[in-house]
Amino acid sequence: MTQSVVVQVGQCGNQIGCCFWDLALREHAAVNQKGIYDDAISSFFRNVDTRAVGDGGSISKGRISSLKARAVLIDMEEGVVNEILQGPLRDVFDSKQLITDISGSGNNWAVGHKVFGRLYREQILEKLRKSAEQCDCLQCFFIIHSMGGGTGSGLGTFLLKVLEDEFPEVYRFVTAVYPSSEDDVITSPYNSMLAMKELNEHADCVLPIDNQSLFDIISKIDLVVNSGKLGSAVKPKSLITSNMGAVKKHHKKPFDAMNNIVANLLLSLTSSARFEGSLNMDLSEISMNLVPFPKLHYLVSSLTPLYTLADVNIPPRRLDQMFSDAFSKDHQLIQADPRHSLYLACALIVRGNVQISDLRRNIERLKPALQFVSWNQEGWKTSLCSVPPVGHSHSLLALANNTCVKPTFMELRERFTRLYKKKAHLHHYLQVDGMEESTFTEAVSSLSALIQEYSDLDATKSLPVPDVPRLSVAL
Repeated sequence: MTQSVVVQVGQCGNQIGCCFWDLALREHAAVNQKGIYDDAISSFFRNVDTRAVGDGGSISKGRISSLKARAVLIDMEEGVVNEILQGPLRDVFDSKQLITDISGSGNNWAVGHKVFGRLYREQILEKLRKSAEQCDCLQCFFIIHSMGGGTGSGLGTFLLKVLEDEFPEVYRFVTAVYPSSEDDVITSPYNSMLAMKELNEHADCVLPIDNQSLFDIISKIDLVVNSGKLGSAVKPKSLITSNMGAVKKHHKKPFDAMNNIVANLLLSLTSSARFEGSLNMDLSEISMNLVPFPKLHYLVSSLTPLYTLADVNIPPRRLDQMFSDAFSKDHQLIQADPRHSLYLACALIVRGNVQISDLRRNIERLKPALQFVSWNQEGWKTSLCSVPPVGHSHSLLALANNTCVKPTFMELRERFTRLYKKKAHLHHYLQVDGMEESTFTEAVSSLSALIQEYSDLDATKSLPVPDVPRLSVAL
């Protein structure tokens, strides 16, 4: 069984991380009724004997004593991390796995990347090594950060390079939250642009998340829940958008439901590696099957169902509807429409009581409406995990390597150009030691090259699919 370490950076990264650990604990508690420390739990948690002196001895078998998250928490402001340490999850985090400062990065990528990167490199490395040593078979680092802030974008991407140098064999999966056009951080286009170059060069897979999409999804759910239609109450035990049944929270923050969706994305992504199923999919297979070119490693994700209606009799068409929803633009976690763009590859990670025949039937049904690149017409990767999310009978995570991410990147470049033309706020970056104006131009070139690669692929959309001659077998 493999293990993964979650590295949460900045305010956004730590808030999503907090939701993730809450949901992961609840998911394992629902499945693991006997309280035995098993392979599934070991993928994200250590079992620690708190009575042991010093570090607390690790227990690899037997009953659960005290679970500690395989996590490194980094923020250059203390606020969010302190809140986590005073909250209901405080015992899940090892105090030796935290790095905080008090000044913050001032929404400046250069401060996070150049100043704090240099300052905390050894400390971060020591904690990453410590986390790696506590794993039997470390497979993946999950890095969660935002693109618009200073610490998330700057230190988060600095960390990627450190991981690549120190752990070249371990996969680096990045969950990056992109700012919406109504973002209140004036310098977010600079931060996002500079961070993009690092993601292009040092990440294995990036799952872009768009704040606006998350907000739209939550608004739609609220509309359904408040419409008062028969049976349209959200099941209280549902893990997706409801925190009911979890730890009692004094006040629900507006971002909680949005963070829950991202946390569920990570839970579904790793479900096949943690639980049994008739078709298991390893994290290495995602990178291997979905990324045909090293730079084109941005995967558009959609999650369905996003809520569970409290009706008992689920009609069979609900299952087929789930597959249809996964390809509609309303369920994408970035503002994109994959149906009208070109697929390089697509993964379907299904959880719950779903048969292989259901999976095949739906792929055959949807295939004619989806355009795949000519040299990868059968570019499907599928996974069936028998354990559904808590409160659901089944769920689906679709990961698409699709040219529909291009508009997100073009809009980012546009917003950057508007600011950069006027040289607005540029002096805040250039006064940081080691930061030069060429860093900006290199970042623009990197993103433009990426956009061009997607455009070149889009141009092949209308080309006929070559009929490959099959090998004839003599009988």
